[in-house]
Amino acid sequence: MKEIELKMQGKIKRLTNNTFKFDERVKDGWFSAVYFLKTREITKRFKSDNIVTMQFFQRNHAVLCGTDEAIALLKKFADEPENLEIYSLKDGDQISPFETVLTIKGKYQHFGYLEGIIDGILSRRTSVATNVYNVVKAAALSGRQKSVIFMGDRDDHFTQQAGDGYAAFIGGATAQATHAMNEWWGKQGMGTMPHALIQLFNGDIVEATKAYRETFPEDELISLVDYNNDVITDSLKLAREFKDELKGVRVDTSRTLIDKYFLRNQHVLGTFDPRGVNPTLIFALRNALDKEGFQHVKIVVSGGFNEKRISEFETLGAPVDMYGVGSSLLNITSGFTGDCVLLNGEHCAKTGRKFRPNPRLEKVE
Repeated sequence: MKEIELKMQGKIKRLTNNTFKFDERVKDGWFSAVYFLKTREITKRFKSDNIVTMQFFQRNHAVLCGTDEAIALLKKFADEPENLEIYSLKDGDQISPFETVLTIKGKYQHFGYLEGIIDGILSRRTSVATNVYNVVKAAALSGRQKSVIFMGDRDDHFTQQAGDGYAAFIGGATAQATHAMNEWWGKQGMGTMPHALIQLFNGDIVEATKAYRETFPEDELISLVDYNNDVITDSLKLAREFKDELKGVRVDTSRTLIDKYFLRNQHVLGTFDPRGVNPTLIFALRNALDKEGFQHVKIVVSGGFNEKRISEFETLGAPVDMYGVGSSLLNITSGFTGDCVLLNGEHCAKTGRKFRPNPRLEKVE
């Protein structure tokens, strides 16, 4: 958790405009709600000298992310961005319900049309960062920190990968599935083999792994072992073949299947759900590997994992070394709101909203 704590303490440098690849149509208002565009035109005609202060907040305990992206957006697309006064928390800061995370002071017509886009940036990035952070915390419940791989590439549009991957990094994910997910923080994607590779070798997990090793000899050798729905048999085949070279096995059994181990050991059934990846199967796999002296082989699990499911595994002390998590990390759980709360330095906001100064905010130059 140390790396996450550093992020929380603001040790991560802000990203700059050079990081982001914004669509130039933002400037034309293409992505802004039409009522913001109409308000901009009215303001130009009737209230062009007014100075407003807009503040942004959300309603949960969360891990903030997206501030650097929002600031870069303002600097690129606001009119006269040098005349805006911006204060912000940093990506990775822990935030409370209704805490102000960003304020922008300036002429409404210069930046107001970007309000909804900023809300969306902060909502998505903060949601992913918070979801990952909660999963990482759950993976440490047993007292031993487990790695979490962000595997959300197949669960959303590919254009979101860079931002989601950065948010997952802020939340504490130790590896990402694609190179794009690592683009903003300068790492490489991580992965070994899909089921398709094993299928190309007619289901022969040993031959597929040999081919992988010969093609990528510098990689840590981690094999996918559920293709034949017999993870213990296939894991032992691999361990006997590759011995110390085998660093790990990944179990990704479908939630609709029951591993063949349970068909051979039906006496253990009756008190738990035997479908998919489950703690009983993982305990049996660990015992089988250890019994033959393969204590060094780590166990990676994936397939439908979320904070609740990981907590259940960790509470039972399931011998998992790494969790691969995808779709559950992309749920939007933090929705941000931008409000104009000061007008020419005086309190002026809709009923129920008010200026909420935050001493933690830092001025952005």
